[in-house]
Amino acid sequence: MNVLQLHHVSRAFGSLRAVDEVSMSIVEGSRHAIIGPNGAGKSTLFNLIGGALRATGGRIRYDNRDITKLPEWRRARLGITRTFQHSSLLLHCTVEQNVMIAVQRLAGKSWSMLPLLPAQRRRLVEQCVEAYTAVGLGGRGATQAGALSHGERRQLEVAMALASRPRLLLLDEPAAGMSPAETARLTEVLRGLPASVTVVLIEHDLDVVFGLADTVTVLHLGRHLLTGTPAQVRASVEVQEAYLGGFHTGDLFTDAKA
Repeated sequence: MNVLQLHHVSRAFGSLRAVDEVSMSIVEGSRHAIIGPNGAGKSTLFNLIGGALRATGGRIRYDNRDITKLPEWRRARLGITRTFQHSSLLLHCTVEQNVMIAVQRLAGKSWSMLPLLPAQRRRLVEQCVEAYTAVGLGGRGATQAGALSHGERRQLEVAMALASRPRLLLLDEPAAGMSPAETARLTEVLRGLPASVTVVLIEHDLDVVFGLADTVTVLHLGRHLLTGTPAQVRASVEVQEAYLGGFHTGDLFTDAKA
């Protein structure tokens, strides 16, 4: 079953078509990577799916519902959650507080409006602890976010997204700026996410892409170039030429781990 379908989706900025009639489907429970050279339109496409940008053409369907014109907050309420390439953490707050704020924001409440009833607060705390424990930060709830390593901050951002109980999780370059050890740890965290969460990620680290994704979509100059298995994408001459302009065909994927 497809949880998300894009039908000839476009986004133009004046005469520039950043996304040009892209059609693709995301299978429920899949780990789907979107890759492509710089300027391929990946981030713009994410903004269209998440609702930060409005499509200038085409249709977006989520769970068999047309969400093309829905604002970002409405899509979040339906189960579409996104992390961003650049950190949005409150560094002076603890791990638990960051996750709790994310949960409250989804519920349409401010941090100052935390539930007053003990049973309500207990359920909220349990939800937060479950989220940050799931990404490898168990026992770190009282740690300030500013004291975490870069990799741990990215894990916390995933925890904040998971706390909202998403059905579709959009990850924008989750491994950006990480050391190899941090990247390996984050990859294991993402691999261990429940099958009920469909994951779509933009990622430049092809080791992460080919080690995690079961399906890969390649964009080039705003257009859909290919969707297939990691093996099919690795073997595609068209994809290699898109990245390398036809030079040294095959070099791009030689060192990426399957």
